[in-house]
Amino acid sequence: MVPPDIRQAFGEAAGLLVQFARRTVADGLTVGTSGNLSCRVGEYVAITPSRIPYDRMRPEDCCLLRLDGSVVLGDHAPSSETPLHLAIYASTRAGAVVHTHSPEVVALSAACSELPAIHYAIVALGGPVPVVPYTLFGTQELASRVVAALEGRRAAVMQNHGAVTYGRSLPDAYERAVLLEWLAGVYRRALQFGPPRILSDAELADVRDAMRRLAMGPDASPEEAP
Repeated sequence: MVPPDIRQAFGEAAGLLVQFARRTVADGLTVGTSGNLSCRVGEYVAITPSRIPYDRMRPEDCCLLRLDGSVVLGDHAPSSETPLHLAIYASTRAGAVVHTHSPEVVALSAACSELPAIHYAIVALGGPVPVVPYTLFGTQELASRVVAALEGRRAAVMQNHGAVTYGRSLPDAYERAVLLEWLAGVYRRALQFGPPRILSDAELADVRDAMRRLAMGPDASPEEAP
């Protein structure tokens, strides 16, 4: 039995999931039914359904899960990447998770082992972003590898697959997905001019310190950074 307050919160969360799912298409982060999004609802997780195009998805199509993956609300199968989402919630303080198949990130994933610190805004993702070796989608093995890569990070790239970001809220997680795609594009363009200069760990530490001095905190949005 799902408490009334959780049902209400789920309805609100589902509306946000559909809103941001449609934005992934408009912003070029996904195509078709690729990618998926979720957010915490108390001790539950609201997640987008499997195989429903975003332009036809409705809030009532979303699913509400227990943290063990069992469905308590929803008539559709949850996303095939449910194990990945649940593993991130189990290992972090994430309030929301966004998984995309954005083109710059997918291209980078096939050619690089890491997205380096090409711009100081990468501190919003925790630093250079690792690329997890290729693993079949929807598997517990993929979930475990991504969780390991996320230690100290808020984003990870999956080889020949896509990216995952998380945040305290769905807008936070989504903005990190947008930032990750932008950084991957900047890195690709920089490589066309020659070996790019990469920011050092010390330089990134200086950025974090500067953000703290400005009372922004280590998770401040890069748009707010100096």
